[in-house]
This record gives sequence, C-alpha cells and structure tokens, in this order.
Amino acid sequence: MRTDNQRPSDNFQDRGRGRGGAVGAGMGAGVLFAIVRRIGIGGTLIAAIALGGVYFFNPFGIRDTVFGVLFGAVPGQSQTVETAGSVCAASPANTQACDFSARILGSTEDVWRAQFQQGRLPSYGARAGAYQDPTLNVFAEQVETGCGTAPSAVGPFYCPGDRQLYIDPSFYEVMASRLNAPGDFAQAYVIAHEVGHHVQNLIGATQQGVAGESANQTSVRVELQADCFAGVWGHQERADLAIDDVDLREALNAAHAIGDDTLQQQSQGRVNSSQFTHGASAQRMAWFRRGFDSGDARQCDTFGVRDYSRL
Repeated sequence: MRTDNQRPSDNFQDRGRGRGGAVGAGMGAGVLFAIVRRIGIGGTLIAAIALGGVYFFNPFGIRDTVFGVLFGAVPGQSQTVETAGSVCAASPANTQACDFSARILGSTEDVWRAQFQQGRLPSYGARAGAYQDPTLNVFAEQVETGCGTAPSAVGPFYCPGDRQLYIDPSFYEVMASRLNAPGDFAQAYVIAHEVGHHVQNLIGATQQGVAGESANQTSVRVELQADCFAGVWGHQERADLAIDDVDLREALNAAHAIGDDTLQQQSQGRVNSSQFTHGASAQRMAWFRRGFDSGDARQCDTFGVRDYSRL
C-alpha cells in the first residue's frame, strides 16, 4: 500500500512521554505485562461495553476497572500526568509511525464522512447525522484520557468518554515481534478498527445487545463490527492507497493473530469460548473480509444476525 498521496489528518496530537501519576507509584509497564501473563489472556478483562468503558485493540488490553486496581486511576477521574518531549521526534521509527498514523487517520475521515453523508450505515433507531472526526493521540509510557490514566502496556484503544483514539507508536513493533503480525496494512487495520469503535459510538451501536446473551457475547459483537467497519474502510480506499492482495493478507493475518482462541491456545494451551470478548480468529477474519469485500457498512450489523459466527 502507499500513503504518500494521502493527506495527514489535522486531528492528530503528540502527547509526549507521560510521567508521574499512577505508574510513578511503582507499577511500570513491564510489571503490568508480568501480571497479565499470570492472569492469562483469556482471564483478562479486555473490553468494556458501557459508554464509559474503553475499547482495546490488543490482547493485553485491560478494562477500566483494572486501571483502578493496578494504577490508582479511575476512568473519568482526572490524574496529573507530566509530559516530556515529543514522541514522534524520539526516533526515526517513531517519526515514520506518526506520519503513517496521521495519514491513515486522514483516510478514515474521508471514508466515514462520505458514508455518513450517504446514510450507508446500520440503523439503530436514530439518525446519526454528520460524521464527527475523532482525535488520534500518540504517547509513550502513559497518558491521561477521558476514561482515566492509561499506561502504554494496554496498547491501542478508543475512549468513548472523550471520543479520542490513543496509541503508543512502539505497538507497531509489538505487532511484528510479539504477535507475528507485521506489515503496513496490518498497522492500518489497528487504526481503522479503533475508528470503527468511534463510528459505533456515533451511531449508537455500543448501546445494543441481544436478549439472553452474556456481556462477553455482546462484547464479541461489538468487536466483530469494528473489524467489519475496518474492512469497509479498506474497500473504499483500495484504489487510492493501492491496497493489494499482499496487504489484505497482512490484515487478515493480524485479525487471526488476535483472535481469542489463538491467544488462549498460546497462553493457556486450551480454548474456552465462554471467555471470548473479541471473537475467534476465524470470526474476526470473516467479519473484516465481509466489510472489505462489500464496502458497505450496512453489511456490518453484527447485532442483526442471530449467530455472528455464521455469515
């Protein structure tokens, strides 16, 4: 894929390297990863469904309540976070990652503005109106958000409380080295997925549920829809960004790598579908592909199908 012909978004902030606050109390990112490994991927609380929750991309994501337990930060509470320096200027790799992220965000803005204007969206009872651009924040170590103070260890996430996206650029290297999901389109999928959560927030999808299903099952529907929305973006930008079959395989590989069953098998040696919060690898790949092949967000209504595992 190429991004040199794509304008970078103006809704991009370099939040610097966050210091002080909860992590300064003695709980660093390395300790967090150790705790997550002890808990087990399947046992972590990855996504919150309520409006005040947080939507994480990566397998080490921890729900807002864990912020409070481990870091002394309660979503919605203000924390003092001192910042130092520019994240984007910290290294050539970060400079490139920031430029790439800003351009992908600009691309999602173009796509979703058009989709909202044309009304090509799942309907949840109220007209969505015009698309409202989210802000993408890059940071290192930790950052203060409308959902609380978050450490880099939680990975990319969307906070509905302030309608902003957050990512530590070093996560792209984590994708390649720890998740075995390299490639620029895999990286773009990360941003497009979190923007998908923003779209859900605007159209009221995060308030949906299916009678008789557990909170985990509702969470899976939310995450699979965000995957599908990411696919819609990819379809719409296939020509402009020169997205080819190699790029598509990168995104599908990333979707497979972060499937709940794949992660549980790697961390626990067994799979427990009752603990799924993001969906199995096959489901994540299928819903991304559904959006990518159709280019129609109305095909992404995971709440309108009885069984989201069968398309």
